[in-house]
Amino acid sequence: MTAITLNGRPHVVPGDTTVVDLVAETVGRPLGPDGAPLDGRRLGVAVAVDAAVVPRSRWGRTPVAEGQAVEIITAVQGG
Repeated sequence: MTAITLNGRPHVVPGDTTVVDLVAETVGRPLGPDGAPLDGRRLGVAVAVDAAVVPRSRWGRTPVAEGQAVEIITAVQGG
């Protein structure tokens, strides 16, 4: 198990977790390895690991390591 900080809170994930796994868990939707939602709808999510933005094209290839801080930001419509 790997201890990280997810959106400012302690979080534990399996050792082989990638950014795409965390996003899928957070939004509650299945995602492909490229980060695209399998349901075809828009995702509206941005991810930063240790304050560096991770492009969606790299989510499936970016592992989450012990002690990292991950921020997952979801766009919300409205004001």
